[in-house]
Amino acid sequence: MSEERTSRPEWVDDHNMFATSYVKGNDRVQPTKERRWVKRKELSIEEYVAGVLNNNRTILAQAITLIESNAAKHTEKAQRILHELLPYVGRSVRIGITGVPGAGKSTFIEAFGQFLCDKGHRVAVLAIDPSSSLTGGSILGDKTRMEYLARHPRAFIRPSPSGGTLGGVHRKTRETMLLCEAAGYDIILVETVGVGQSEVAVRGMVDFFLLLALTGAGDELQGMKKGMMELVDAIVINKADGDNKQKAELAKEEYNQILHYLRHATKGWETKAYTCSSLYKEGIEQIWDVIERFVRTTKQSGVFEERRREQMKDWLHAMIKDYLHIRFFHHPAVQQQLPNIEQQVMEGKQPVTMAAQQLIRLYEQT
Repeated sequence: MSEERTSRPEWVDDHNMFATSYVKGNDRVQPTKERRWVKRKELSIEEYVAGVLNNNRTILAQAITLIESNAAKHTEKAQRILHELLPYVGRSVRIGITGVPGAGKSTFIEAFGQFLCDKGHRVAVLAIDPSSSLTGGSILGDKTRMEYLARHPRAFIRPSPSGGTLGGVHRKTRETMLLCEAAGYDIILVETVGVGQSEVAVRGMVDFFLLLALTGAGDELQGMKKGMMELVDAIVINKADGDNKQKAELAKEEYNQILHYLRHATKGWETKAYTCSSLYKEGIEQIWDVIERFVRTTKQSGVFEERRREQMKDWLHAMIKDYLHIRFFHHPAVQQQLPNIEQQVMEGKQPVTMAAQQLIRLYEQT
């Protein structure tokens, strides 16, 4: 390069070595083109339906976002898409997975999901993250926690915020499940946050419900609610490896003794406890064998389809309650009087029952 075209920085004298030089003329500020933001084309209902049926993961994700939207125009469009996809749903096995924080739910789901994908199944994971009661935000970190499964071509992971709904289950989880089934995923895993009443909500939308428990016996059994144990179809003591293996086996025996005297969650099926190590992928195949046997047994007895029908009825009732709740609190007369009535209740000037009746009369009369 010629002397005319290159130069050292002006703060370097002739006696100092300097490793860089610049080309004269390149220091002129070049005009930049104005960046234009191009609005993404809005897909038609037909394009959404075709994309989901062809397992276009981008369109599937967009359809789920549409389902989760509370905007009126999105709700109507989402319901029309669901209606078109109804002939293609209901062919999966729906598995709910719950457990206290620290039980290793994400590690188990990743190991279990990889095992199923390697067997030729297509797995969709609907991971419900808890939403903040203050800001409404959530971390949505399940793709980070399941990094290997997230990269598997036969897996689809969709983290969703709980939205503060009962039990930490997003109110549109059922619709999301149907979209994934229409896209060809034959195993649906629904992970709960494992707190509050989430187990009840998930029990009402899955075929098989699995509880992950911590290793060790004694203290864990004391903390386990009887009602919880009567909701699940299997208990899996996770982290059964190393020094914990013997403790896990003892816990399994104690769980089985208790389960023998409890009412089982599914007619004709005996709930039992098992052990596994998600870290070393030990016992995973046995868990799947149990689920396959459960599906065969309940389909032969008719319990499988009966449960699906009852879940659809419960879903209908839940949607009606949700609709009425929204209509009530968006009613102009209720919105106008609610702050004043709330203040009276908080100050002890009016009983809660009377205040509720007053608001309901406002809603019914106007």
